[in-house]
Amino acid sequence: MIKKIDAVLDRVKDPESGLSVLHLGLVKRVRFSDAQKKLFVFTDFQSHMPDCKTCVFIAKLVGDNIIRNLAVEFSLEFPDLEVEFV
Repeated sequence: MIKKIDAVLDRVKDPESGLSVLHLGLVKRVRFSDAQKKLFVFTDFQSHMPDCKTCVFIAKLVGDNIIRNLAVEFSLEFPDLEVEFV
């Protein structure tokens, strides 16, 4: 399971830098609940936010896009599990 999670995090890229989510550290941890059949994905976009107030809006759009891409990739890799972002 760890290899599959790392593969997902490596496949999803930041569109600005081209670096993987795994490399950037945007996902802090992933927890699996067998009882709930759910993956909990703990992200940290806040510490990567720019100081410029105008740039924050763009950064949030990029972050939302990354989360959508992560949701798709996790669903493809783990079709029987629900994915929740925390």
